Amino acid sequence: MAGKLYIVPTPVGNLDDMTPRAVSVLRQASLILAEDTRTSSVLMRHFDITTPMRSHHKFNEHEGVDGIIPLLEAGQVIALVSDAGTPGISDPGFLLARECRRHDIEVETLPGATAFVPALVNSGLPCDRFVFEGFLPQKKGRATRLAELQSQPRTMVFYESPLRLLKTLQQFVETFGPDREASVVREISKLHNTTHNGTLAQLVEYFTANQPRGEIVIVVAGQPVETQNKVDKYAQFKGHSSIDN
Repeated sequence: MAGKLYIVPTPVGNLDDMTPRAVSVLRQASLILAEDTRTSSVLMRHFDITTPMRSHHKFNEHEGVDGIIPLLEAGQVIALVSDAGTPGISDPGFLLARECRRHDIEVETLPGATAFVPALVNSGLPCDRFVFEGFLPQKKGRATRLAELQSQPRTMVFYESPLRLLKTLQQFVETFGPDREASVVREISKLHNTTHNGTLAQLVEYFTANQPRGEIVIVVAGQPVETQNKVDKYAQFKGHSSIDN
């Protein structure tokens, strides 16, 4: 009988955000796959979880999947965690879930913490429809992706490191314009959780004077409807003389 893979969210900051069910699943699993066993060990000790752990991160997940599928097919119950938040959301997890699907192995993802949802709701920007972009490409493909998002009408959500935040905000000004509304949320659910709202130009000014720290989510308003629908009513006359010969 095939086993089962549990994808288990872990707190992005405050350990009190860990759900009782997540603790129970981790205690009962045969094996825990962790993005960084050193980081996850802190969480396991806090909740007195003694289940064996194995490293499963972006540098070894391609090879690691081949060894995990036989364990699941043999009947083991395995739990996957990342350093923080929900695995698969800008963290390892997709490849393993896909292979489980291909091998008809049951996968269950527990509801729980993820950074972008509270940042989106807290921003005060429309959150009924949005696009999650995660981390933009650092070099190759970055300009292309930003150009593709230039006319995006939905609220956009990005992850960024504190070292690249200011440069990214400056690129957003060039792409979306200085007056586009945005929000920078850092250290969600932690002691120094802060939210800064304003135009992209105002956020550039603020973070030029104040060096950011911690985990960061950027939320950017979509292109305003009036801008999308703006039509030049004189376009049909351009290129033609106003005087008949």
